[in-house]
Amino acid sequence: MSDDRGDNLDDGFARAVIASSPNAVVTLDRDLTVLIWNPAAERLFGWSAAEMTGRRAPLVPDELVAEHNAVLERVRTGGPVSLRTKRLRCDGSLLDVGVDISALRSEAGALLGYVSVYHPAENDAVARERAARRARLVRRLTDVVGDINAELELEPVLDRIAASLTELTGADAGGFVLIEDERLRLVSTHGLPERVKGATADLHTSLVGKLLRTGKTVLLETGDQAVLDELIWSELPGLHTIALGVAAVGGRPYGALYALFAEHKAGHIELELLELLAGHAGIALANAMAYQDAVRQRAHERAVVDASADGIAVLDGGGRVTQWNPAAEELTGLTAAEVIGVHPPFPLPGPGEKLTTQLPSGRWLDVVSAGIGETAEVVVDFRDVTLAKELEEAKDLFLATTSHELRTPITVVQGFASTLDARWDKLSDVERRSAVRTIAERARDLGRLMDHLLLGARAGGEKFKIRLESFDLGERVRAATLGMPVLSDRHHVEVDIPGDLPLVDGDALATDILLGQLLENAFKYSPDGGLIRVLAWPEDGRVVLAVDDEGVGIAPEDRERVFERFVQADSGDRRRFGGVGLGLYIARTLARAQGGEVTAHARPGGGTRMRFVLSIADAYIGSDTPKR
Repeated sequence: MSDDRGDNLDDGFARAVIASSPNAVVTLDRDLTVLIWNPAAERLFGWSAAEMTGRRAPLVPDELVAEHNAVLERVRTGGPVSLRTKRLRCDGSLLDVGVDISALRSEAGALLGYVSVYHPAENDAVARERAARRARLVRRLTDVVGDINAELELEPVLDRIAASLTELTGADAGGFVLIEDERLRLVSTHGLPERVKGATADLHTSLVGKLLRTGKTVLLETGDQAVLDELIWSELPGLHTIALGVAAVGGRPYGALYALFAEHKAGHIELELLELLAGHAGIALANAMAYQDAVRQRAHERAVVDASADGIAVLDGGGRVTQWNPAAEELTGLTAAEVIGVHPPFPLPGPGEKLTTQLPSGRWLDVVSAGIGETAEVVVDFRDVTLAKELEEAKDLFLATTSHELRTPITVVQGFASTLDARWDKLSDVERRSAVRTIAERARDLGRLMDHLLLGARAGGEKFKIRLESFDLGERVRAATLGMPVLSDRHHVEVDIPGDLPLVDGDALATDILLGQLLENAFKYSPDGGLIRVLAWPEDGRVVLAVDDEGVGIAPEDRERVFERFVQADSGDRRRFGGVGLGLYIARTLARAQGGEVTAHARPGGGTRMRFVLSIADAYIGSDTPKR
């Protein structure tokens, strides 16, 4: 009896969890008949559980049935699948959704059905935007921390911490206080009068004391004017919020950062950045003080060195390692036990110089050093600059590639021109015409390459001047493909543009350039010939244009990278086609400037589909347009 009650209780909890889920949960049996249709599914799709239970749910659009069946087969034979797709609502409209599909199995492992968890795709977009913003701020934090750690004089470090605090959190003012026994002392400010520096307050009655008693590392205080007037913060008119972060070194509270908000507001991202900066600020201050103590007292605080975000090594008079901090272990992959007593695994710069060197692991380091005259020791500081080196190498590769692409047609032009100059009278009329035609073709190649470089420079500088107006995309396609069927005896060009295709809003000239890039790529990357098909159709308030080829295709991991400047997919034989990697970058820039998009996809049966979308002109909005 008790087991039955336990089972019933478990079932009740399971039903409650499913019913309370904010995401739509749909459970199907092996015949795809609905077993469970929770309230979130009712809200998302519009059908009630009573309407759906015991029947097949008409969620999958006809054009996505094959995709859905393939996903179910993958789930049946493998593991869960997550994808972004479209599903139908009860009113016939399409929803952009994210869905996680997994198998429903018995305890013995037999397939009982499928469980799908749906959520609106816009939730993903909001989360991605929040994550992107956080990532941008964290990258900036990394730069700020590098700047702070590069400075070893105490006062400049303090000033940089206060300035960085307001930059990263959006605070209207800020300051850094040191914890000195039972007192706080304001040692740096930003956005506050200079005269308030040096102000002190009692630690126990302060916000710092309150924060320390909580055992947390950050605190947000709002509304209580008595608290907000603490220390000297009343100097900031309109102050409504204080965010506070403790900087600790070696587990001991060392100081605190105050972020003051009068006009702006603080959110959880700002608090997170404050917490991170506070931690790095403690390290930076400790490093600066440790450096000064080492010069003045000929000693080093090992705990402070260990807390440094930079790799730090101390060498004896013979150049052998005596200290090797955890950051040095992480950067080099060598433990302290492996390097103490031997020379460091990289060369050292001269006094007052910086040396950039590469480790066997491929990581690049910037290395600086400072001698301690009293002990004949050397303190070595080094940090990871691999990303900067990769950017430098990318520029070098671009210059080398461009030089190669320019040299080939120039060499041909010079060769044929020299031949004509030296042997004009000895050549037949056919030979002369052939030479001139070759020169003209190579000159066109040079012109096209220069156009790419100029367009790429304009795109990178965001200097495109786009004029938005309504125009006939089908007409631009027919003009762009008019002479193409005779350009190659290995390719067949087929254009499928409906006569009633709606007008689009965009820039006709920019679209001409974009179409040329997509068609050029289709020819270029299908060297063995085949069908090049251009087709268009209206879809969800936009017109979709697709350019299909039967060429070498693009690896899945490269389908976004090919739209970056100076990038070509490295897989397969694509490098043998030449080019500087600007065509698709230009195409995407032109598409986005018009409010559209260009994406790369696999073509069923092999090859590539380039998909270009623009908004339907305002005159067509609300009218009946055909769907494809």
